Amino acid sequence: MTTLASIVFWVCAPAILFAQVGYPFVLRVLVTGRRGRETMGGPRAPRRLGLPSGTAARGEERPMVSLIVPAYDEEEVIAAKVENALRLDWPRERLQIIVADDGSTDATPERAREAGADLVLELPPAGKVAALNEAVSDADGEILAFSDANSEWAPNALEELLAPFADERVGYVCGQVRFLDPEGDNLEGAYWRYEMAIRAMESELAGITAGNGAIYAVRRSAYEELPPSGSHDLSFPFRLAKRGLRSLYAPRARAEEKMVPTIEGEFARKRRMMVGLWDIVVGEGMLVPRGYPPLFAFELFSHRLLRYATPFLHVLVLLANLVLLGSGWFYYLTLIAQLALLGAAALSNRLPDDAVVRICRYYVLTQASIVLGLWDRWRHGSGGRWEKAAGTR
Repeated sequence: MTTLASIVFWVCAPAILFAQVGYPFVLRVLVTGRRGRETMGGPRAPRRLGLPSGTAARGEERPMVSLIVPAYDEEEVIAAKVENALRLDWPRERLQIIVADDGSTDATPERAREAGADLVLELPPAGKVAALNEAVSDADGEILAFSDANSEWAPNALEELLAPFADERVGYVCGQVRFLDPEGDNLEGAYWRYEMAIRAMESELAGITAGNGAIYAVRRSAYEELPPSGSHDLSFPFRLAKRGLRSLYAPRARAEEKMVPTIEGEFARKRRMMVGLWDIVVGEGMLVPRGYPPLFAFELFSHRLLRYATPFLHVLVLLANLVLLGSGWFYYLTLIAQLALLGAAALSNRLPDDAVVRICRYYVLTQASIVLGLWDRWRHGSGGRWEKAAGTR
């Protein structure tokens, strides 16, 4: 029993540490090594090409783009979103603005039309992904760009987002999202800065393993219709990798969104997002390694699969640690560390409000959202309907 517990502990504990801390350092070593080989004249990574210079004045040389905004009861922000799209540095005749309304009960469609959207689809309620699929079927663009209704793009965001598509091996590109209203206790903004740093390094290697809903684009020929439980952010990078297409991160393509102000609100948002995760990992074939380039398979395992397995690894480590308490002082220290993490998260409202306590609370709730998302999936099915996060409009 002790031997088995020791194996479980020394497999699972390093896996947790690698997923959360070690992986970025390994990426840094790999990126540095690749840059060194390129400097010495070795094999070069696929080059991310830009649009031809001077295209701003020659709109006919730019691709036709359909910017698709899914919406559900977004009357507060949809007009501002359409107006933001109209201010982008892109020839108006080469930009189609589509609002895909997923059965709103408010004035979202009317306000989108009044603001100048080219096409407003009033669809029966079926979920975000279903609305996106319908919008794509009516889109004219050879490049499909997507954005949340509450995201504001920088004027040059579309140009920066589309530049990598000059390389025909690129199928998907996501930009950088910055979160506003950081005065709350939610640490999502700090987490995203960490996440964007990782994606920048992945982009230099085999490509990113996930995007974000605020700002991204897909080559029309690469678009795949997903089931209602699917997610463009998670599904497109691994699906396109199996087709030999790269997914990249364009940090100069910037968007801003309001952040959920509280950690509890962020937990509720993540829990809803995690409901469809298991269909993507198992049903859509993320777990199936066939077709992945080796380096991308390593990225996907480290950045996605290990992350999603982390709460279950924590349970195994805790149970193994209890069995090993009689095997030396080290296991008493590791048990104390685990209980301190859980205690700080559980008692955070009674402890001094400092960075360490907030990090513990955010981390534990993030892990719990994965487990509870699976629980919700088992009880209620994959769903597909969506809700707005409180405080983000």
